[in-house]
Amino acid sequence: MHRIIGEGRLAGCAAIPVVALLVCMFGCSSSGDVDPDYLLVAELGGETTAFTQNRNAFSMSARNLSTGERRTFEVGDSFFEQNWVTAPASTDARDGLGPTFNALSCSSCHVLDGRGKPPEDVDDPERGLLIRLSIPGETPEGAPIGDPNYGNQLQDRAINGVLPEGRVLVTYVEIQGTYADGEPYTLLMPAYQFAELAFGEMSEDVMTSPRIAPAVIGMGLLEAIAEEDILAQVDPDDDDGDGISGRANMVWDIDSGEMVLGRFGWKANEPTIKQQSLGAFAGDIGITSSHHMEENCPPIQTECSVAPNGGAPEMPDARAERLVFYTQTLAVPAMRNIQERDVRKGAEMFLKAGCAACHTPSYTTGEHEIAALSEQTIFPYTDLLLHDMGDELADGRPDFLATGREWRTPPLWGIGLVERVNGHTRFLHDGRARNLSEAILWHGGEAEGSRDAFREMSREERDALIAFLKSL
Repeated sequence: MHRIIGEGRLAGCAAIPVVALLVCMFGCSSSGDVDPDYLLVAELGGETTAFTQNRNAFSMSARNLSTGERRTFEVGDSFFEQNWVTAPASTDARDGLGPTFNALSCSSCHVLDGRGKPPEDVDDPERGLLIRLSIPGETPEGAPIGDPNYGNQLQDRAINGVLPEGRVLVTYVEIQGTYADGEPYTLLMPAYQFAELAFGEMSEDVMTSPRIAPAVIGMGLLEAIAEEDILAQVDPDDDDGDGISGRANMVWDIDSGEMVLGRFGWKANEPTIKQQSLGAFAGDIGITSSHHMEENCPPIQTECSVAPNGGAPEMPDARAERLVFYTQTLAVPAMRNIQERDVRKGAEMFLKAGCAACHTPSYTTGEHEIAALSEQTIFPYTDLLLHDMGDELADGRPDFLATGREWRTPPLWGIGLVERVNGHTRFLHDGRARNLSEAILWHGGEAEGSRDAFREMSREERDALIAFLKSL
């Protein structure tokens, strides 16, 4: 019997909460045992799933779109992929870049709709890392307050006649560790320094948070998960005693003018794909929209405030709608190698280690404005909630209700194709993990038990768990 969020508990498991190791979610028998076969499903995105496995695996449209919707998808793709230019320009549909910015296009960070990585050196041209900035306090809506001189994120690029705000330097310290069987490993602890700051020192109490651009697949399906199915997993006081206390982030929705459930971003600080996307256009590229009408020009940056722009707003609503549609309908690639022995064993290890307590495997989506996303059985492996991940991963920077130790559980679908699509295997919010094993070993706080279970596994069991993750 296939059990998914939103359909109640199975017979024989009525006393076990939904979030507790998902014992009742996937093949719960009368004895309460988990059947890992329920994790071995090819169509991770339901009927939207794409079966492309090459470098374009993250760039396919949902397979069940209509012909007209596919045309809208392609138009939105052009706005995602193509570079914006300085205004005024003959290309008035794409002018208005900056004045300060981090990237020329969405795809500058989300290369092939995939995942960014931290810079390899100070001259690395890839734009996969940005630094969020804020000072203590919050806006009337509950959002972080940006640094007085540098705003909400450090802009390391600018148009002619405007100074870039500065740049970030990343260095690493190696941390030695050992698995229970004696095999050694090393982890990289990052440290960040700012150089060439154009407008003086940042506030003495500035809080910083490095962020790597995640893959943007399946976001529309996450948006289509019913709010009640996410909130059903909330357990802030750990009432079920499993050590997991997921919390919802409640954030400001610009369109409704209300506090609503956050589900996107590294700290679940955005409520919708529209708000997430247009916020990135404003913050990363310097393109205004009806959501963000003001340029990123703190008062001290006078050249920025008088620089030419591409209109008000620079991204009209009609173009924004197509861009948002594109992001909503990027397909999830299918699970692979399901019949391989190590993948099947890895699914068992995933459950045994308690990974599914936060990386909730499956849901059935509710109604969505895009019919293709509605009523789909999906396997994103996330609860979309905030979890305390311990001191070592903490950024110390609150974001709405998220504390400086909390992060949203990231989806795992597509994680095994990052190397094929993006040519690297850097994971976690700041890309410090060089592979999936390191990503697990960095887990702390509420995930400490799962991390320790991984460290206690035999080499064969660890390899099987990684094989399962690489199949997603």
